[in-house]
Amino acid sequence: MAAVVTTNCPNLELIARGKVRDLYRVDDHSLLFVATDRISAFDVIMENGVHNKGKLLTEISKFWFSYLKDVVPNHLITGNFEEMPDKVKQYRDQLEGRSMLVKRLRVLPVESIVRGYITGSAWSEYKKKGTVCDIPLPVGMQESQAFAEPLWTPSTKAEIGDHDENIHPSKARDYALERGIIIADTKFEFGVDEHDNLYLIDEVLTP
Repeated sequence: MAAVVTTNCPNLELIARGKVRDLYRVDDHSLLFVATDRISAFDVIMENGVHNKGKLLTEISKFWFSYLKDVVPNHLITGNFEEMPDKVKQYRDQLEGRSMLVKRLRVLPVESIVRGYITGSAWSEYKKKGTVCDIPLPVGMQESQAFAEPLWTPSTKAEIGDHDENIHPSKARDYALERGIIIADTKFEFGVDEHDNLYLIDEVLTP
């Protein structure tokens, strides 16, 4: 079977196509996140996809949503295709294994970036100023060295006030490291419901 680079589900309302995901409205309270096999580099989407990449990304997110559910609620309703509405199941050949039914929430305009290791743009800044996002760091760090504690460097897109997220990044870092996986840095996104309850949303800890 060829890579699924685009989904076509006429009976579902397509809201957006991102670099990797297709997003559909299922009803007034839920959305369908579909991870395709598209690949992108430097914001350019390639013509060819990677077979089953979307299924792997979906499984990673489902795992971390479950693992972190005692830390902060998340938007996942179900990742089990058999529990999806019939209007979704009619597209089984395209969507099975790569879809998550999620709560429809108001997305907060903040990127909650967590860095476990000093690399990339963080390393560039450190070499010049001895800081990361203007946070002073110890002298003499080496490229790709682990931080003693994960560094939270949020980036707001709009003024939303103080923002203390109830998620401790070392939980995921330590769990992954014990299994031979290094999480250099990652990004968490959040949304709220009509009662302003906070939810972890989007993808979680995918490469």
